[in-house]
Amino acid sequence: MLILSRKKNESVIIGDNIEVIISDIEDGKVKIGINAPKDIDIHRKEIYEDIQKENKEAANSKEVNIDKLKDMFF
Repeated sequence: MLILSRKKNESVIIGDNIEVIISDIEDGKVKIGINAPKDIDIHRKEIYEDIQKENKEAANSKEVNIDKLKDMFF
């Protein structure tokens, strides 16, 4: 893990096209801004973990409603 110190309005660059900016620091909280291409998904970690959990559960589900699938495609 890389740990960096940044002040308000300073930033870090990830790769060639992602910039993380320290927008504000107040009451023990840091506000960040992220500039990234629109094709890159950005989620808070807890939301990302929920999405991954739901995807795994859906992949393991054996119940398939054929009629619902037909409605989606026809």
